[in-house]
Amino acid sequence: MPRKFQHGLGLVPLALFVLTVLTTTIWVGPQYSAVILLVLGAHEFGHYFACRWHDVDCTLPYFIPGPFLSLTGTLGAVIRIKEPFPTRNALFDIGVAGPIAGFVTLLPFLILGIQWSEVIVTFPGDYLITLGEPLLFQVLSRAVFGALPDGLDIIVHPVGYAAWFGMIATAINLLPFGQLDGGHILYAVLGPRSSGVFKLTLVAAVSLVFVSTSWLLMAVMLLVMAWRIGFHHPPPLDDWTPLSRGRRLVAALALLIFIACFTPAPITINF
Repeated sequence: MPRKFQHGLGLVPLALFVLTVLTTTIWVGPQYSAVILLVLGAHEFGHYFACRWHDVDCTLPYFIPGPFLSLTGTLGAVIRIKEPFPTRNALFDIGVAGPIAGFVTLLPFLILGIQWSEVIVTFPGDYLITLGEPLLFQVLSRAVFGALPDGLDIIVHPVGYAAWFGMIATAINLLPFGQLDGGHILYAVLGPRSSGVFKLTLVAAVSLVFVSTSWLLMAVMLLVMAWRIGFHHPPPLDDWTPLSRGRRLVAALALLIFIACFTPAPITINF
């Protein structure tokens, strides 16, 4: 029989949520704030309810308000899983539930946000910061506006900006490394053989810093994770029962979501 975990509302998660509402609203605006909190919340509650389904104790989501120089007003949200994963299937379900829930939630807002965006004439040096365009954003914006010639650019609506940030957060979480969602998914699929892919992911993240300095913080975080816990994912309690065939198909879907949401240069500062 599943255990009943009594989390309550929790003063710390509630306080962090309120602070994140304030920072996202002050930094970008109420439309952006509502959408990004919904997307981040869907992602983390995807993990939370998958934990409850598999009887794994975890915390409620902790939203992280952004610093004053943040372009997004938030650094995302996390939950803490408080005990080992029981099986590879449970590890996979908990890891993949967040990115899929977040992606499904952001998709209609991405479509609406692009439709509500504007095309304007631009000149070199007009804008200090340029946002990279994930593959899915490129496909949808081309469907709405067509191929834009030089001198024209899209000013993204706040709803589209929230969906864009949701895509970046989804791609980062799906990186196949360590305790990230992608690391959980990969270990569930490959087991101990995943350590080689973890090493390649670290090399790729460090290399991307030379493409865009916006990767610097992520590269440092991965280096710290590698230093603290190495390249070996903690195994579930049952590490010998293989992943089910249906879950392997879902893993392929997660890979497609990663490809759709990834961009090698999320933020470019134009000097």
